[in-house]
Amino acid sequence: MTRGYTHSYHSVHEQLVRLLPEGKKNAAQGAGLSPTPLSSRQATFLFLRRPEELEADEQETLSTLRHLHPEIDLAYDLVEQFARMLRTRTGEQLDDWLEQVRASRIRELQGFVTGIERDKAAVVAGLTLPQNNGVAEGHVNKLKLIKRMMYGRARFALLRQRVLHAL
Repeated sequence: MTRGYTHSYHSVHEQLVRLLPEGKKNAAQGAGLSPTPLSSRQATFLFLRRPEELEADEQETLSTLRHLHPEIDLAYDLVEQFARMLRTRTGEQLDDWLEQVRASRIRELQGFVTGIERDKAAVVAGLTLPQNNGVAEGHVNKLKLIKRMMYGRARFALLRQRVLHAL
């Protein structure tokens, strides 16, 4: 508590008991507790990974998540369809997908659709064309890295030499 932790010692104890392996102190009490809840980041990770790449426990967790509420199941299906469009470069399906998302009334995906429609031509190009700007982005990233490493240590002439040498 002296370091700023505002919750009780009991909540810390409950979390630790959940983590104890069988055969340790209070293992019977820990077995009765529910598992640690899934964070939104972990759920997002499960939604975005390819289903065939998930391990057995991850597939079980995903299945449990999908059965919690029909809206979660629908959101998973929509996310999976969009990910498939990205992987297979089938941007011609974008309009149908956008209509499905609008009909779903899932608030979080509605904002995503609004962002897509702001620059729809670029999104369609990204979903259909094989060209990308990955090489240019890589050079920009390398330039920024060198610049950060050199910050405050030398003048422009040395920075220029390091950049030219790196390329």
